[in-house]
Amino acid sequence: MDPIGQLGHLLVDPLGRAFFLRALVAAILVGTVCAVVGTYVVLKGLAFIGDAVSHAAFPGIVVAFLLSGPYFLGAAVAAVGTALSIGFVSRRTQLRLDTAVGVVFAGTFALGIYLYSTIHGFVMDLMGLLFGNVLLISYGDLVGLVVLGLLVLAVIGVLWKELLYATFDPLGAAAAGLPVELLEYAFLAVVAVTIVVSLKAVGIILVVAMLVTPAATAQLLTVRFGRMMALAIVVGIVSAVVGLYVSLWADAASGATIVLVETALFLAAMALGPRTGLLSRLRREN
Repeated sequence: MDPIGQLGHLLVDPLGRAFFLRALVAAILVGTVCAVVGTYVVLKGLAFIGDAVSHAAFPGIVVAFLLSGPYFLGAAVAAVGTALSIGFVSRRTQLRLDTAVGVVFAGTFALGIYLYSTIHGFVMDLMGLLFGNVLLISYGDLVGLVVLGLLVLAVIGVLWKELLYATFDPLGAAAAGLPVELLEYAFLAVVAVTIVVSLKAVGIILVVAMLVTPAATAQLLTVRFGRMMALAIVVGIVSAVVGLYVSLWADAASGATIVLVETALFLAAMALGPRTGLLSRLRREN
């Protein structure tokens, strides 16, 4: 078989497998949702919160196992509760948001570890939770992911202008009569749900990369918000699809391959982009 035909075989054959199609839909949705929300996260300087809330979902997953409930629901309750708690602690104690993140995140993750250590016969795939494997996503998981993903996109669509105003000029937004505190809580909740959406794809450990790296890559290429979000979506989707294929071909963890592709695109943008890379140097020289 010629090289082009072999490449076509490698690209087309997986599309005939139901598990790969489910994974492909999930990966594209996760890449899109994370890119949209991640654009706000990067501009707000809240990259650490993604890591914190993803770890905070762990006790919810353990409790869901104890109650024989869906882990998506347990993770969502724990993640949203933690995100809102971070905002509450920061505002009520006048601590910096990153300090509140550290305190609340450490406590909730420790609770999850404690609960996990007391349960005998815990049979859930812990490695899958930590590092993700979207190739193993079930139809039920996919339905839950689609519902949560569309919910996140709908909220962002409704609050687009308000969140943008509060991101760039919170004092001006408050002076204009916008409920900045409620918008902050709403945004934290959206971030939490986005992380839950991403858990099956990249797991607890790598979810912060899915949330931050596409938007950070886009920020190296443009300073305009709309273009930044569009580029982040492209990076997120391309990374998810390419990483998924590499995972299948190499028989490797899908979360790791997706994040590695995102990292490679970030490094390429940093080396060649118009703001920090080769193009910027050529522009200065000319």
